[in-house]
Amino acid sequence: MINVNIGGVPEHFNLPWYLTLKEGIYKQENINLRWHDYHEGTGAMCSALRHGDIDMAVILTEGIIKDIIAGNPSKIVQTFVQSPLVWGVHVAHHSKYKHINDLKKSKAAISRYGSGSHLMAYINAENHHWNLETDLNFKVINNLNGAIEGLTSGDADYFLWEKFTTKPLVDRGVFRRIGNCPSPWPCFVIAVREDFISKHDLVLKRILHIINTNTVGFKNIPHIAETISERYEQQLNDVKSWLDITEWSQNQIDEAAVFNVQKKLHALNIIPKIIPYSELTHPM
Repeated sequence: MINVNIGGVPEHFNLPWYLTLKEGIYKQENINLRWHDYHEGTGAMCSALRHGDIDMAVILTEGIIKDIIAGNPSKIVQTFVQSPLVWGVHVAHHSKYKHINDLKKSKAAISRYGSGSHLMAYINAENHHWNLETDLNFKVINNLNGAIEGLTSGDADYFLWEKFTTKPLVDRGVFRRIGNCPSPWPCFVIAVREDFISKHDLVLKRILHIINTNTVGFKNIPHIAETISERYEQQLNDVKSWLDITEWSQNQIDEAAVFNVQKKLHALNIIPKIIPYSELTHPM
């Protein structure tokens, strides 16, 4: 049996992995797939891929593209979630800030540099025509709990995170959401270390076949909305709204989407150059 380590955020997007692991499907294929939660998000997973702590990651598209260009020895093997990620722009419930433009020159909480919360702060700033050199400041808070502490204490002023994940915090009066910032591309991809691809191509194909078989019919699983609501402590109506706008994918990310991500990141001076599609992806 081959051991395979995969990382992802412990959020509702990744429930298909939990379900297939719970059912023992990978072990039936002689694969010991071990899931690792990364509460810190994409930046932490990029580091884990670089250091060989994990072989695969379910990771934000813009984050892994940036890190591959920066030398991460991995490739995107397919899109996992085709729909955009809707990032909520959050402030502390007691914050003086009421509108997104009030946040100009204030301090954004980010899980780490190179993370989705970091990159999307630039997208949000550009959407509102801020000066990217002078209107953005950052405070590293590591994870969602760090954001709660940072915004509540005033060490940081606002925080971008997936809006349905943070909705319970908004409902409890910890955060206020003052706006949204959708990612302009498919939100999650599956990235795999190049050395794993070269050594275990057939194993990777089996893993992708299993997860893709699950995601094709994921929304039709009986009582899936109720399962998500209970597991992730979210209101049932919120879960149903999220399911309505979320589409999983079983295909490789297309070249136009990859170019769009690079074009945006390059315009924001987040990446130094645009590289060919073939250097970022691996055909399965």
